[in-house]
Amino acid sequence: MKIKTMPRILSALLAQLVLVPDLYSQSDFYKGKTVTLIHGRSAGGSGEYRARSVAPFLQKYIPGNPTIVHEYMDGGGGRKAANHIFNTARPDGLTIGSVGSGVVVSAVLGETGVQYDLDKLHFVGSPYSATHYVLLTRREAGLTTLDKLRQASGVRLGAQSVGHSNYTVGRIMAWLLGLKEMKDVTGFSNPERRVALLRGEIDAIAVSDSGLLDRQADWLEKGLVDLHVIFAVPRENKHPRFYNLPEIDGFAKTERERKVVTMFRNFSLTGSPFILPPAMPKGSSGNHQRSPAQEFQRSRVFPRIP
Repeated sequence: MKIKTMPRILSALLAQLVLVPDLYSQSDFYKGKTVTLIHGRSAGGSGEYRARSVAPFLQKYIPGNPTIVHEYMDGGGGRKAANHIFNTARPDGLTIGSVGSGVVVSAVLGETGVQYDLDKLHFVGSPYSATHYVLLTRREAGLTTLDKLRQASGVRLGAQSVGHSNYTVGRIMAWLLGLKEMKDVTGFSNPERRVALLRGEIDAIAVSDSGLLDRQADWLEKGLVDLHVIFAVPRENKHPRFYNLPEIDGFAKTERERKVVTMFRNFSLTGSPFILPPAMPKGSSGNHQRSPAQEFQRSRVFPRIP
């Protein structure tokens, strides 16, 4: 399983899609059709925004310019959507999945509910592979310093679902920090979790730096939350706003703990991959007339990736 990054992802994804129609020209096949992009998450999070940003380019470069619609299939950290793509979605080029790294984690670690085979799904790329996670608490909880957080008992940690990357990284950070009698509270959509934190229904969350800076910048400006530690993936290129936060790596004292940190960091480099049903025909990016990667390079929409 190889994961590509932007802009190569568009070439790979388009190459798979344009090989589907054997009896018709590519433009005739897709003209007037609808391609469904199934998100293995709820709306309103960083993963959804990144996947959604690819849709206009798919519509532009797929011959026939089909309509792209979005469907949300949240559940099990992406397992529900991956199961659907693997077992139910027709390999006709009209269904694309977008899931989080939890799909890979769950399969590799043998979690329940996995009804897909990673080696048979088509992984065609990810719009990103770097995510830095921050553990924060609401200011009104009074856990204003890392020491206070570590001394507290019964901290309620909120997440979307078991298996979601935010759930997993939050559990790892709480484990390494030695939080006492921590309580997991799951079942939120992304917007619901943000509301629950400010209402005091939960005390802490693990959130990506982009999600915090892009959609909750007012939390920082108004002093509504306290930041405690960061799990950088990779460790380089952190946003200057988080330079002062201690790395979670520093709390890993045993070889086992360091291996868990390394394992999760490697899993997270999967990003938010696009997947296609296992019966999709294999092909190469040379099967379409114009290379969108070259167009993106010239337009500088995405930086060149060696």
